[in-house]
Amino acid sequence: MAKEKMGGTVQIVEALVTPVLEELGLRLWDVRFEKEGPDWFLRIFIDRDTPLDIAACEAATRAINPVIDQADPISQSYYLEVGGPGLGRKLTRDSHFAAKCGQKVLAHLIRANDAGEREIKGLLRKKEGTAVTLEREDGSLVVIDTKDASYFKLCDDEDLF
Repeated sequence: MAKEKMGGTVQIVEALVTPVLEELGLRLWDVRFEKEGPDWFLRIFIDRDTPLDIAACEAATRAINPVIDQADPISQSYYLEVGGPGLGRKLTRDSHFAAKCGQKVLAHLIRANDAGEREIKGLLRKKEGTAVTLEREDGSLVVIDTKDASYFKLCDDEDLF
């Protein structure tokens, strides 16, 4: 399947499920349509201000499944998965960066910077365009262009291990 088609599928599914999730008091975090081996998976990640539980995921699945089935935006067979984005969730959208401002984030750089760093941790201060500003523990600010990082993720799981 062409990348444009996959992107179109994701956008269609987002438009279909966002209002349904909002009625349930949930937010859409991300949608991914991915191939693993011979199988395709439509993964819908949801979030809310309070911790997610199985009941919320089940309610979301029951509410969005008929909406997706009726619209039928995907011609091939696939597995539907609905769940939370988990700890250490990746920040991929402007809305993610806006919602997580002030929280600790890890930027994983594609190539080491001038100081030899491949990973930079700091408090997320802002994202303007493609520039993400992190505040290090020493109070210094570092600006990272999104094209220079393979990902940005929350560091909300580092105290668990």
